[in-house]
Amino acid sequence: MIFDRHLQAAAEALHTTAPLTRRRFAVASVGGAIGLALWPHRPRAQQDNAPPGRKPTEQPQAFVSIARDGTTTIVCNRMDMGQGIETALAMVCADELEADWSRVVTAFGDQRGNYVDPFMGMHLTGGSNSVKNSYAQYRELGTRTRAMLVAAAAQQWGVAPESLSASNGTVSGGGRSAGYGELFEAAMQQPVPAKVALKDPKDFRLIGKPTGLKVARAKSSGAQGYGMDVKLPGQLTAVVVRPPVFNARYASHDAAAALKVRGVRAVVPVDLDRGGKGLAVVADGYWPAKLGRDALVVQWDTSGVEKPDSAAMLAQYRELASRPGLPAPGPGLAADISALAAAPRKVSAEFVFPYLNHAQMEPLACTVDLKPDRCTVHTASQMPGVDAGAVASVVGLKPEQVQIVVQMAGGGFGRRATPTGEYVREAASVARSLAAAGQAAPVKVVWSREDDMKAGYYRPYTLHRAEIGFDDSGRVLAWDHRIVSQSIVAGSPFEPFMVKNGVDVTTVEGMREPYEVPMKLTVHQPKQNVPVLWWRSVGSTHTAYVMETLVDEIAVATKQDPVAYRLKLMGEDPKHARHRAALQLAVDKSGYGRRKLPKGVAWGVAVHESFESVVAYVVEATVVGQGRGARPRLLRATAGVHCNLCVNPRTVEAQVQGAAMMALATTLPGHAITLKDGVVEQGNFHQYTPARIGDAPVVDVHIVPSTEPPKGMGEPGLPPLAPAYANALARLTGRRLRELPFRLA
Repeated sequence: MIFDRHLQAAAEALHTTAPLTRRRFAVASVGGAIGLALWPHRPRAQQDNAPPGRKPTEQPQAFVSIARDGTTTIVCNRMDMGQGIETALAMVCADELEADWSRVVTAFGDQRGNYVDPFMGMHLTGGSNSVKNSYAQYRELGTRTRAMLVAAAAQQWGVAPESLSASNGTVSGGGRSAGYGELFEAAMQQPVPAKVALKDPKDFRLIGKPTGLKVARAKSSGAQGYGMDVKLPGQLTAVVVRPPVFNARYASHDAAAALKVRGVRAVVPVDLDRGGKGLAVVADGYWPAKLGRDALVVQWDTSGVEKPDSAAMLAQYRELASRPGLPAPGPGLAADISALAAAPRKVSAEFVFPYLNHAQMEPLACTVDLKPDRCTVHTASQMPGVDAGAVASVVGLKPEQVQIVVQMAGGGFGRRATPTGEYVREAASVARSLAAAGQAAPVKVVWSREDDMKAGYYRPYTLHRAEIGFDDSGRVLAWDHRIVSQSIVAGSPFEPFMVKNGVDVTTVEGMREPYEVPMKLTVHQPKQNVPVLWWRSVGSTHTAYVMETLVDEIAVATKQDPVAYRLKLMGEDPKHARHRAALQLAVDKSGYGRRKLPKGVAWGVAVHESFESVVAYVVEATVVGQGRGARPRLLRATAGVHCNLCVNPRTVEAQVQGAAMMALATTLPGHAITLKDGVVEQGNFHQYTPARIGDAPVVDVHIVPSTEPPKGMGEPGLPPLAPAYANALARLTGRRLRELPFRLA
């Protein structure tokens, strides 16, 4: 939630028209070119606060296209990586448009100013902002388009627009009717209405109804194309050999054996992210490129670069946590904790969270078609504006000469949103080197699973230390809390807005709320030679676990029901009403407190808000086996969700179920990225355990009804699952699990 709020503040700061603001932003960023690339195509009309109906994000022509046969294409201003926003936003627009849903298809926008987030002012798929920030936008787009269609029909028929109506893709009135396809061309010549009257929610035909994805058939049949599938005429494929230690460079290489591999065309240098230097093997296809890379002989220069080690890092973090760090920003995080020493009861706890890989199902791929005067990039980009600027800076073109063709993605979880434009920069560097070698051609750079796992970006390694004093009634008297974690925004264009008094706000998001406890929170942010990035639900991946297991521990220690204790800590403050509603819904639907569980099965509870949505879980878990062979098993999870108005219950259900499985993976043995002498030790799923079908619990999802504008849902289903599971296991074993992944023995 803090991540979302501060990202919003960053965007609002850049909505000003003063040139100094943009210059200050660029100077404060690491690399002015990348900083300005966040807003490279923001039209002047948008900057100058154009009147309603005149902003690029309000222009129907950029978002809706209707063919003569009535096929209606609605353009999504984001990248879809499985969250279903291409369908959800189309539903919102089509409902107001009164389109024939059976004839609606979807497409993606690009890096042009029409497709920026209307609140952020930048191109972004992230922060669970897509539906939340574009709900009103797409309603107005649909209404404006419908009004223009009606106006076109009225002009052609010589009648008043008020005498006509539009429904199911047809304008009718006075005994006449015409399909939208017949009217669309003339409609787009009509003036765009400045003011529009939106539907009464009671008249929604699509919004709020469980709806299948428009791309479901293509995905289930294998027909859906992804970034990995792009194939252009004359295209070559490249794989990159990267140094074993981050930021190292190759000292020398022998390409003779690689060039002998049939299909290999060239071995060229490539500039890597963060100053490293690698080599690209370019071939007619992936397999010869991969074989060529295997045959390549490279000597690496790792001198002068730090070689992080997980064991040493743990010792360092523990030493840092032994003393207070920098005060955390935010209300209620600088409480007086003098009562801690005399508190009658105490909890002392240390929590350790490993580096995590994003492990999205589709590894990275980026296809670059470089011409002397333009460059076209085909990739699944979460930030096409950033990526256009990044590519332009590499190939020596202006940002407006770079076209990003946004692709469907097989997962992302933040990995496709690097502030430096990392993987598109690499692909552009390969294309530039090929052109310099006289072999200019479209080239697709493919990352293997091992490439991304060993040389990607990671959720930060994090340690928490808590000292809590409370009385016999469970009243918290003082809470001293320290976090040690790398900053994910330091050194990025977001640093000026998301680092407050030296503290990365994403590190502390999710702490304390919704519980009114006296907490003093301080933070250490050590630098490590490991690239870190937002990972699904960002700081809440660890803060929710810490808060919800500690609160649960106090409830058990004071012999209070964990649900009742949470509700007591929340109090009656209206700002926690959504927490109470989500938790109560999960409790009611699960049968908690009413249904007797089988012997050896226990309840676990957790609730957390992230990205302005609240998810509560009531889980049922057991332990299979005994002694060293004992292993935990999650049997069922019942979710209560409060995301305000739910546009498409089917995609919300899918997002929560997927997030629950991703959270479950973080508890499984082997689900950790570790380093030894600077080298990542994991390379694929046999070393980095995912949750598989056999691990899957039943996940029931229930949504609190609401008519308030929608909030985010891509990430909020993840944070509370692991702590709810841990709380159930604590009841079974009597042992609190302070480390992820779980270790029972």
